[in-house]
This record gives sequence, structure tokens and C-alpha cells, in this order.
Amino acid sequence: MGSVTAGFSMSLDGFIAGPNDEYDRLFKWYSMGEVTVKVPSGDREFQLSPESAEVFEDGARSVGVLVYGRRTFDLTHAWGGKHPLDVPMVIVTHTIPPEWVKPGSPFTFVTDGIESAIAQAKQIAGNKTVAVGSGTTTQQCLQAGLLDEIHIDLVPVLLGAGIRLFDHLGPAAIELESTSVVEAPGVTHLTFRVLK
Repeated sequence: MGSVTAGFSMSLDGFIAGPNDEYDRLFKWYSMGEVTVKVPSGDREFQLSPESAEVFEDGARSVGVLVYGRRTFDLTHAWGGKHPLDVPMVIVTHTIPPEWVKPGSPFTFVTDGIESAIAQAKQIAGNKTVAVGSGTTTQQCLQAGLLDEIHIDLVPVLLGAGIRLFDHLGPAAIELESTSVVEAPGVTHLTFRVLK
């Protein structure tokens, strides 16, 4: 089985989105370079620096399944039916949207908690990475001891308000070990192993 990792662009003061779910300042680094990178779905491309292009492409190749919460699923309008990484997705939810339960849908809806969602995601991913992509879901994985790695694209901006990645973790400390630091224009790519 592959590892379970979470990855986010984050402001220096810890926000992964602004107060109204805006993320334009956090994703600015996706258009700051000279290397054109097409996303696996083929419907979008980024202009990345050589350093960021290597980080992005390595990450995209490793992902076998994405895990998101229902709030992000709804905010993105289900990514129009296909995430840019073009891999299967597990959505943690209390209620299943019937319009997405159909043959060929990339979505698996899980209503019985984060442990079940990660277990099902690991089965789908096989030896590839399970990538967790929403804040609350990441917090739940950390609290349950399910996360192996955290990847942060640290953006040099102070948003001052918004949605924080590491709120609501509880009183127990979670130890991390730095495994990679890649400096790039407009962003520093940081990777940490979660010590268990």
C-alpha cells in the first residue's frame, strides 16, 4: 500500500483559503514560470518554474486516489465530473448526492467516517499515494493517526483571515520530520513525515 499524504498551498500565517474561500493569492505560483505543465486531465495547464514543475509532476505521478470532504466537493461543483489530476476520488460525506451515483463516476462516497474513507482509498490506490485534499479531512486524518506525510507549498503572503489548515487538532502535539525543502519563485515546497 502507498502512503497517505496531504498537500496544500498555504500562506505564511497558516491559511489555505481566504475568508470567502478565495485562493488566488495562494495559487499565484502556478503562473510564475516558464515551464508549461499540462495537468493529467489535459484540460488545464500551468506556467511553473523549473523547480515547481518538478515538484508538481513528481507529486501528480504518484497519486492514485484523492480524498476530499463534501464541502470542497460542493464548492468545486464536483470539479465538473473530473478532477484535474484525473484519478478516482473518495468523498467523505453524511449524505450521498444521487446525481453522482452512476456508472463511470470517478467518485466513491463514504458515509461511515474517515477511517473507512482512508481504508477504501488505499484499496483503490494500490501502491500509489492516497492524497488528502481538504482541510477538515486532513485534520481528521491527523487526529486518527492516518496521515504519513504533509506537503506544504508555502506562499510568502499574510492573508490575515480565512480557513486555517491546522485548526481543531486538539491538545496532543503531533511531531513532524522535515524530509524535503525546495525553493522556487513565489513558493517554498516543504515536505514533512508525520512521526507516529
